[in-house]
Amino acid sequence: MRAARELGVKTVAVYSEADRDAVHVRYADEAFPIGPAQSVHSYLHIPNIINAAVQTGAEAIHPGYGFLSENHRFAEVCGIWNLTFIGPPAEAIRLMGIKDQARATMAAAGLPVVPGSQGAVASLDEARVVAESVGLPLLVKASGGGGGRGIRIVETMDQLEEAWERAGREAASAFGNGDLYLERYLKNPRHIEIQIIADKYGHVASLGERESSIQRRRQKILEEAPSPAVDPELRRRMSEAAREAAHAVGYHSAGTMEFLLDDEGRFYFMEMNTRVQVEHAVTEMVTGVDIVKEQIRVAAGEPLSIEGDHLELVGWSLECRINAEDPEQQFRPSPGLITRYDVPQGPWVRIDSGADAGTEVQPFYDSLLAKVVTWGRDRDEAVARMARALSEFRIEGVKTTLELHGQLLQDPEFRAGHIHTNFLGERIPGA
Repeated sequence: MRAARELGVKTVAVYSEADRDAVHVRYADEAFPIGPAQSVHSYLHIPNIINAAVQTGAEAIHPGYGFLSENHRFAEVCGIWNLTFIGPPAEAIRLMGIKDQARATMAAAGLPVVPGSQGAVASLDEARVVAESVGLPLLVKASGGGGGRGIRIVETMDQLEEAWERAGREAASAFGNGDLYLERYLKNPRHIEIQIIADKYGHVASLGERESSIQRRRQKILEEAPSPAVDPELRRRMSEAAREAAHAVGYHSAGTMEFLLDDEGRFYFMEMNTRVQVEHAVTEMVTGVDIVKEQIRVAAGEPLSIEGDHLELVGWSLECRINAEDPEQQFRPSPGLITRYDVPQGPWVRIDSGADAGTEVQPFYDSLLAKVVTWGRDRDEAVARMARALSEFRIEGVKTTLELHGQLLQDPEFRAGHIHTNFLGERIPGA
């Protein structure tokens, strides 16, 4: 909505009954109710959202980075109602949304993929055969998954049956699709992603990489750009791979190619996020590109305002996700009333948040309260600025991950850039 306001475009916020007093509702030019608190009856209910757009005379819908943002059917329905979907074509969302199909599509486009099954595996017996071929350890993964759900690690063959059954149940419950595939498990890789933005005229630009290796149960909690592990030559090769992938599926709008990077500098395609990501802010800080504005312009049929295929990165940026969770209680969600909310200030500190004092943190939705983003001339300055910003942030009334982030920033291995996807799990039991 901030990007739209700067472009002179009026906005309509949709909201559930639980969010009637939310910050985004107050910020918009107009607001429209779409149903009860349960997301299946509001934020995931396509007819209610389309009705809101029609009733208010909206011309376009931006899906954000949750709920229906990667639902190809929603993108199709927007088109049927002559509403512009501010995102990629429905077919690109469909192709990249089923993870095993995405692997096959990217392999055909020439991208390196982690060894694994050729598509979904039909049965446990077939999974055993594939496991013998791929080798251990491996991952059982949901074909239609995301957000770290529907994934199990298998280190011995006698673990396969339980992992298969549990991942299948979780996938069917979370995504309505219980299909699974198998993939070699890379121990302690780095999670590197390339941000791309493409217009409808074939121009695909790479905005460099982000490192998202600091995760809890495969949910990212801290990101940075650039990555301490990526040199200019590796950045060029990964960016070219990402651009080729976008061309292969006829992509336009913002998107992210996610890769795993091993300790020998080999990278493998993991998945594509066909939407703007939570961590897009760090890329904006080191490139000067407003990614959401570019999304809106591209959706309106304008060419990219970016010249060239690759942008130079300037300085360093970090993002800490502050969640309403209790780290001392195995990160249990902490809903409740925020009684104090004092955000940090000062140069090169950005706060993206949907909360303030008086906000009721609901138990129905994601626990993210705020993203604290800092920029520095180099990584040391960005880290020091982040530590200072976190020390100024005051949130009372609910438990948060503020202190956890402060501790992470002081870790000598983090300071040295020696991080990987199991970094947090090695330091905090149950993380």
